[in-house]
Amino acid sequence: MENTLRDETAIEEKRKDKIPYEHYKGLLKNYDAETISQNSTCPFNAETSSFVVTVMGTDYRVAYPQGDVTDMAGEDFDNYKLKTMILRYLINAKGVKTTGENIAYRDVSGGNVYFACFEGRCLKRFAFTFNYNIEGLKKAMTILNAEPQKPGDLSWRFEVINNMFMTVILWLGDDEFPPEAQILFDANFPSAFSAEDMAVMGDIFIPALKELSKK
Repeated sequence: MENTLRDETAIEEKRKDKIPYEHYKGLLKNYDAETISQNSTCPFNAETSSFVVTVMGTDYRVAYPQGDVTDMAGEDFDNYKLKTMILRYLINAKGVKTTGENIAYRDVSGGNVYFACFEGRCLKRFAFTFNYNIEGLKKAMTILNAEPQKPGDLSWRFEVINNMFMTVILWLGDDEFPPEAQILFDANFPSAFSAEDMAVMGDIFIPALKELSKK
């Protein structure tokens, strides 16, 4: 009974996640392909009429103008949060180059409103996921060619999606204090993503890091 309820809940969550994906699929055709490519730095192949978008080191294909997001072999997958983020990036990217300067989530317009969500889905989730898997985290960052940083006990800067960089900082916990994390964004991040988008970014990059840590 418990497993059945869990499965039904997962199916319902997938259904809800699919709704915004279908919405942004329908919007993509309203934007010029070359402009999208220039603003997002995602290559556009005129022969296949598709973009190649790289998220956490993995390439995905986005059909234009249909908006279907698949893997590079053209196979569908059901991570609708990832698909929606990819489409929103293609639509909203403004061509703002990386600055190398970091901003905190609260510095973003609307950051105070969504901070509780950001704290739970990004900061605490990252801290407690990798406090007990340090070697796996190091392996994932090596695969991503992430740049080690100085703050905290461990920290790296890496590319989340084309031209968009994030810095994660981890302070390890012990018997007395829990682990803590900080996540900083390149100053160009708000040019493509809203505070609401950034609040759930942990749903994208943390599972990706976990998968990379197993390789």
